[in-house]
Amino acid sequence: MHRLEAALPLLEERVTYAAAVVVAVVNVVDGRGTILATAATVYTKLQSSPGQETSLFPSPLSRVQPPQHSSTRPAASTRALTQASSAMAAAAAAAKNRKRDRIDGQGTPGNLDGDEMLDHISRLPDEVDYHLSGQDRKRVLFATKILADHPGPARRFCLRGIRLRDRYPKIDGWLLSRTLNGLREIEFSYEIENTPLPYPLPPSALRFAPTLCVANIGSCDFPNEMAPSLNFPCLKQLTLHSVSMSEDALHSLLSGCPVLESLLLLDNAGIASLRISSPTLRSIGFSAAQNLYRYNEPDAIMLQELVIEHAPCLERLLPLYPNYGPAVIQVMHAPKLEILGLLSDGISRLELGTSFFQEMMAISLTSSMCTVKILVLDTKGPNLDAVVNFITCFPCLERLYIISHPMKTMKNVLRYNPLDPIKCFELHLEKVVLKNYDGKKPDVDFAKFFVLNAKVLKKMEFGVLNNCNDKWMANQHRRLQLDNRASQGAQFKFRSEGWNLLTNNKHTHDLLMADPFDSS
Repeated sequence: MHRLEAALPLLEERVTYAAAVVVAVVNVVDGRGTILATAATVYTKLQSSPGQETSLFPSPLSRVQPPQHSSTRPAASTRALTQASSAMAAAAAAAKNRKRDRIDGQGTPGNLDGDEMLDHISRLPDEVDYHLSGQDRKRVLFATKILADHPGPARRFCLRGIRLRDRYPKIDGWLLSRTLNGLREIEFSYEIENTPLPYPLPPSALRFAPTLCVANIGSCDFPNEMAPSLNFPCLKQLTLHSVSMSEDALHSLLSGCPVLESLLLLDNAGIASLRISSPTLRSIGFSAAQNLYRYNEPDAIMLQELVIEHAPCLERLLPLYPNYGPAVIQVMHAPKLEILGLLSDGISRLELGTSFFQEMMAISLTSSMCTVKILVLDTKGPNLDAVVNFITCFPCLERLYIISHPMKTMKNVLRYNPLDPIKCFELHLEKVVLKNYDGKKPDVDFAKFFVLNAKVLKKMEFGVLNNCNDKWMANQHRRLQLDNRASQGAQFKFRSEGWNLLTNNKHTHDLLMADPFDSS
């Protein structure tokens, strides 16, 4: 519904303070039939000046900033809330009439792209969504009404953090609604209120398997018995987080996704070993469960091993919290792998082809991975010997990210041997990022090795833990011997920042992002 014209006249009243009114309803209809049953939907800025316009929704290309809350936030008037609610009903009716009047086969009105027709409520920051509209009962009432009134078809259904309680039949009824027939995207999760209780995913949530392109399922118990019969011929993006399911069920589920491109697995239980064999998968982000309270079982089965058996298109392998597992990662066949990390000594055994590392220390270096261009390593010390031994496996490495855990006792005395050169230092390594740099001797000796020997280096960035004042910078310039750098065109940037571990990378599904770790 482009701008919800029918709703605007109902929101013209001005009040004497600035506030934000969020009515806890699901998203109404846009020109393509999108439904979002997320917590917040009406985002109305009530202005303090009569000369300012009232804004119902954010513009398509902007992100609404959350309002500034004080300890004594004024309550919105009852009339304003009533009008906002009426506006939603009027908007839904207008959308219904507009759809009825549209010529069969006609796309979105005018020359507007489909995305320009969205009301973009789903772009509200999560802190606005949950803080301002936590009235779960209203969510349920409005979800029921909108699904009943919407003529369909809907493209996307988002029900995030719903409280189950006694609502299973109602939730199941929503998912069985004819409005959702042919659904392309689903996001579904419960809010876990009582961990000993079961939180079953309604089987009706899986009836969209033939048409789904994107699925995000979380905080629930997967119906394992259904997995062997499921087929997702269109599914390209799959997220499973805090899901309890069996190992066999997950393998069956993945085997039924013939065009899957990106997979994100976080905090799931019931899966000890995951073996990936997919001709289409391009990106995998994964972590074993951290939130054990979710499962309320001290002996809950967590992910211990990930094996990439056959992934001819895999470009990204992203352990998100390596210190939590899996403890074993084995890459047998991934000829297009370009991005690898974060890797830490929390991975007790790492096999890359025929090379073998134990807790980040090289045990056997018998093969190299020439396709890897971006590598992210976590190191204590930082440990120059361990890092150099590691990167010799990647002769074409272009970007190296180092997460350091400074140790005063670390001795970095390694010297570069021009008779036994590190291949990426000679031809390819263009960018080095060193996080948690404290400027003391172990850090300086580590960084200086790259300054003096990386011959094609273009940029080296230091995430500094202390204040980068002029005196400190001058001292670092001298100690790092920047004037003697191997690459005369190299630039060095120091920036004060907090402790940074580069965990929980958010870009598993963003396949257009060339470097998911680049924050510059």
